[in-house]
Amino acid sequence: MDEVEVVVAHSERATLRVGDVFLKVDADQARIDAEVEAMALVPVPTPEVLWRRPPVLAIAAVPGTPLGRLGEPSTASPAAWAAAGAVVRKLHDTPLPPRLGRAGRGRDELAAELDAECERLVTNGVLPADLVTRNREVAEAALRPWTPAFTHGDLQIVHVFVDGDEVSGVIDWSEAGPGDPLYDLATLTLGHEEHLDDVVAGYGTDVDLDVIRAWWSLRSLLAIRWLAEHGFDPTAPGCEVDVLKSRM
Repeated sequence: MDEVEVVVAHSERATLRVGDVFLKVDADQARIDAEVEAMALVPVPTPEVLWRRPPVLAIAAVPGTPLGRLGEPSTASPAAWAAAGAVVRKLHDTPLPPRLGRAGRGRDELAAELDAECERLVTNGVLPADLVTRNREVAEAALRPWTPAFTHGDLQIVHVFVDGDEVSGVIDWSEAGPGDPLYDLATLTLGHEEHLDDVVAGYGTDVDLDVIRAWWSLRSLLAIRWLAEHGFDPTAPGCEVDVLKSRM
């Protein structure tokens, strides 16, 4: 192998690919612990852990390609999106993990974090006040009581790999823990609302679509400043700022 691919790199963590091996370097050992523990518990396809020498975790590549990417049209079939929904349902039916994880934040904690972040977005001129206010109103629907399920906690479409119409692997479990199951569904479909019906069909039970849309607003509001500060562009077409604009 004559090259190393930098998959993602910022001040908190970096992921490198060398052939069929991914090397995850994380300054927070708890995130690596959570990832290894979660992958051992879930009845869904996950990467094979090859070795672990803190602060590095080596995992094998999973077959297939990501379900899609935020800001780009997905080339995956409706059947593949439905298969992703079915895998998420299997995850949510798994007994709760012992580790709380970031996914386990409660309503009050989320509301306080959201209010503080909205104030910063407006005060610092990151987003227009009317855009923030409207999406803060939409986000309120997510801040209701929920029954915790085993959630991935960061189920972006790039973390779900498909091979044809089947899910071949789900990666990046560092934020797994008990949480709102609709948050996983919302994260999976963020920026890809056109595939929400396919995911829900595969999930196999009725869900509150207004709550999923509320999570789109909430996740985007909380993520925008962090993304910008870590070298990502939330203003790119189809990404977080466009998600917020779609609620206007």
